Amino acid sequence: MIKKKNIYKAFILFLFLHLLIWTLIPSLTNVNLPLDTIEALAWGSNLEWGFNKHPPFSAFAIEIFYKVFGNQDWAYYFLSQIFVVIAFFAVYKFSEEIFNNEKLAFLSVLLLEGIYFYNFTTPEFNVNVAQLPFWALTVYYTWRCIKYDKAIDYVFLGLFAALGILSKYLFIYLILGIKLVFFYFLKKGIKFSHFFIAGPTTLLILTPHLIWLNENDFVTITYGLQRTGGIGSFLDHLIYPLTFFGKQIILLIPFLLISFFLFKKMKPKINLKDKKLIFLLLTTIAPIFFMLLTSIVMGAKIRTMWMTPFYLFIGTFII
Repeated sequence: MIKKKNIYKAFILFLFLHLLIWTLIPSLTNVNLPLDTIEALAWGSNLEWGFNKHPPFSAFAIEIFYKVFGNQDWAYYFLSQIFVVIAFFAVYKFSEEIFNNEKLAFLSVLLLEGIYFYNFTTPEFNVNVAQLPFWALTVYYTWRCIKYDKAIDYVFLGLFAALGILSKYLFIYLILGIKLVFFYFLKKGIKFSHFFIAGPTTLLILTPHLIWLNENDFVTITYGLQRTGGIGSFLDHLIYPLTFFGKQIILLIPFLLISFFLFKKMKPKINLKDKKLIFLLLTTIAPIFFMLLTSIVMGAKIRTMWMTPFYLFIGTFII
């Protein structure tokens, strides 16, 4: 049994081991870098405020590492794990505030190791991995805004939301959930002027990319729609959503089995008046529902890897 005073140390050790293991394994076993990482390196050699497939952040990040480490493959696996452990740290800090319990906060992160998005697929640095820290930090600072209502937290919320969108447009699904959060907590006594901090901060940071997007005929949005299959046939509105839902259940099986084993003796307590539960529903479950709804309405094919950041707080939610 880990003593309370040693939980944080154990958590830091866990982060270090995760970073070390998932940097070493691909460094020693992979012959070449993953294709998405190579593509980001190509973009980084000719940096712009956007590219034909994605917004620019992943290319910016990988170009910085290229300037420092050059053609060392391990550096890009290391970069990817840095993004993962920052996300884990944000999940821990958020969960600590939700539970006021370090053990449960640590367990919230440990449970994520049962989801392959956060281990086996992480060596490939791409736009999905690039979202992870900003997704986690955006949720964390949304909570801080609701709880403490400090102007500086709204600034950080706007910053991390912008960086998330600059990583991948699907970040918008989290933003939709956060909009619902602020609508729900509107009567909490949030200072009116604070509603005009996060949004303008995000828009200011996005402005160069929005200008680029307009000048390039919104090519990244067109590419995204093409990847989903666009507006499908009638059957697509049924088949693709069911396929999406089924794949989510399958990928969560290890996580659900671990959760069942840990909590099988506990009876679930669901109180829809619990503001913490409502917050988690709107920031964890709502974005997944919006993706399912997109597939239903558009007949769109949702690719499994697109869901990488969506489950960061599923451990917190289950607990």
